[in-house]
Amino acid sequence: GVPPATDLVLGATAGCLACFLTNPLEVVKTRLQLQGELQPPGTYARPYRGVLRAVGAVCRADGLAGLQKGLAAGLLYQALMNGFRFYCYSLAEDAGWTGYTGGTVAAGAVAGAVGAFVGSPAYLVKTHLQAQTVSAMAVGHQHNHENITGAFRSIYRQHGVAGLWRGGTGAIPRVTVGSAVQLATFASAKDWVCERQWFRKGSWAAVLAGGMVSSVAVAVAMTPFDVISTRLYNQPVDADGTGKLYRGFLDCILQISSKEGLLGLYKGIGAVYFRLGPHTVLSLFFWDKLRNM
Repeated sequence: GVPPATDLVLGATAGCLACFLTNPLEVVKTRLQLQGELQPPGTYARPYRGVLRAVGAVCRADGLAGLQKGLAAGLLYQALMNGFRFYCYSLAEDAGWTGYTGGTVAAGAVAGAVGAFVGSPAYLVKTHLQAQTVSAMAVGHQHNHENITGAFRSIYRQHGVAGLWRGGTGAIPRVTVGSAVQLATFASAKDWVCERQWFRKGSWAAVLAGGMVSSVAVAVAMTPFDVISTRLYNQPVDADGTGKLYRGFLDCILQISSKEGLLGLYKGIGAVYFRLGPHTVLSLFFWDKLRNM
């Protein structure tokens, strides 16, 4: 192992490297999850249809650079969230908690909750910026920020420090579940393929195999929480910061389920996997290799 403080830096670095490569899929995922918000299936226009066609739609509306919308906020979020997540997980490893039954899952969940809380303001701004586009292709509420600095300034001026953590009730369960599943399945899958001598222990192939298995589990477990998180972050708010569409996490689940059907909670799952798959593999691969260095 490495010292927890080193894991903070390595985790942040790994998350940022992965984010730079997968941010276009994050933009597409955000648009797909906001499309048809609180409307019954088949009753709304669909400017974004599937992952590949949505990529083309983003390029037509915002140019090629549109695929990297919100990149600065995304990098800040990954640095904060993954840095603190891996730092907390490293602390749990040093304390021996991951050696107990279920310890890896519990440590991953707690580490994810801490990371999500610290990174929540950056995720809020990232969601706002990635949803912004021309009116003909707009889905969800349009906040119309000029850039990341202007977004933070605008939110702070209107709603104070507390406003920067609006939507955190969706993000914390999202990352808690995702982190627990990711770290637990990654470690188990990596050990499993090595025990069967399919790949040599410590090899890049074993790391990638563990990450690929983990990404499937993470996408299935996280998509409903991801949809809820995107909706809570992007919804318009009153002057006092109260959401105009959803009162909170449970209300968001109930409204989506009743108006969009249960499949509404899995909107954009293809984009979620194509984003989480590479991101999980790359972030865990970079983290694992940087640790070994």
